[in-house]
Amino acid sequence: MNILETTDLGRRYGRDWALRNCTLAVPEGHLVALVGPNGAGKTTLLNIAVGLTAPTEGDITVLGGIAVGSPTALDRIAFVAQDVPLYRNLPVADMLHLTRNLNHDFDLAYARRRLDDLAISPKRKIGKLSGGQRAQLALTLALARHPRLLVLDEPTASLDPVARHDFMATVVTAMTDDGISVILSSHVLAELERVADYLVLLTRGAVRVNGAVDDLLAEHLLVTGPATATPDARWHVLEASEAGAQQLLLVHVDGPDMPLPPAWEGRPVGVEELALAYLRETPAYTRPVAVEAGR
Repeated sequence: MNILETTDLGRRYGRDWALRNCTLAVPEGHLVALVGPNGAGKTTLLNIAVGLTAPTEGDITVLGGIAVGSPTALDRIAFVAQDVPLYRNLPVADMLHLTRNLNHDFDLAYARRRLDDLAISPKRKIGKLSGGQRAQLALTLALARHPRLLVLDEPTASLDPVARHDFMATVVTAMTDDGISVILSSHVLAELERVADYLVLLTRGAVRVNGAVDDLLAEHLLVTGPATATPDARWHVLEASEAGAQQLLLVHVDGPDMPLPPAWEGRPVGVEELALAYLRETPAYTRPVAVEAGR
């Protein structure tokens, strides 16, 4: 089952396209890292997926073919937005009751237990909580609905490293315990490298990379060779730099067993290196390439 499937999806604001020709299929059971520069269309894609924004063109379904924004989709998807929308003047207990009243299924007992474990008092006003506590409260409200898909749009952007770590640990535990799928948009690439096993990278409103992390990493290498050497014609060079008599290239290859030419050495890449290379692809070396899962 695909938790998210789009075909030629686009969203226009006035004359500008925030998202266009977006086609992808994301299988269930993954923690999906949604990556891209500011203005790439990440938030637009997530807002469409959870039913907050209607597409201008194209098609989109969630959770195996369910229409976005339908009652079934709304009951099975939980969303935590970047600004963590909570009523700051309400006590935590009132926020729990309000959320329960606005949802068909809300596990109040689960939410209370989880907040008690986090030492978040139900009597405290939300505006008095720390940033990490507010993020954990928003995540608790989402998880208490027992969703099949959890969508997170920059939920840790304003948190310190410890709070970010604790937040992501909770997400990973929920995936393990409840079998949910997660789509997470974040600029913190090092954090995503630690937890994500699927990568979707958007640039200029279109999908640039889409696939399981293990498959993508197996198709890329960092290669080093003499500055005078010509790169293998079979390589797609994403990023190039020189240091003295050596050149360093991050390249897309046919597979992990592809032999390197004489005088070249290679090593595997990480998720952060791979994402950054696609985000700042070296124009002089660029030629068209399609990167898909399962190649």
